[in-house]
Amino acid sequence: MRKIAVVDDNADNRLIIRTILEDQYEIVEFSAGMEAIEGFRKNRPDVVILDISLPEMDGTEILRRIREDTQLYDLPVIALTAHAMVGDREKYLSAGFNDYVPKPILDMNVLFSTIRRWAP
Repeated sequence: MRKIAVVDDNADNRLIIRTILEDQYEIVEFSAGMEAIEGFRKNRPDVVILDISLPEMDGTEILRRIREDTQLYDLPVIALTAHAMVGDREKYLSAGFNDYVPKPILDMNVLFSTIRRWAP
């Protein structure tokens, strides 16, 4: 079973994502950046779903550290964020995210198809 890591400081958001995905994927959850990066090194996921707005270290900084890490640099990372204004998708893709899904998730098929693109 493919492993999906969810990084979000909001426990309700993690619960929603876990509930949506747990029938098809193994889910590991993190609420903070350093905790997540250390967890990825110990038990590498197939895909990371990463919130942008996190305390202490935002999603863009977490992504930068992933891309600089020789063990993790090629890890597929999907931005899952409420930053959904015109141009945000392009902004996050150009920052190095593999894909982008806006919150709230109105169509669960969008999330599933995005994950399948990176963890077939």
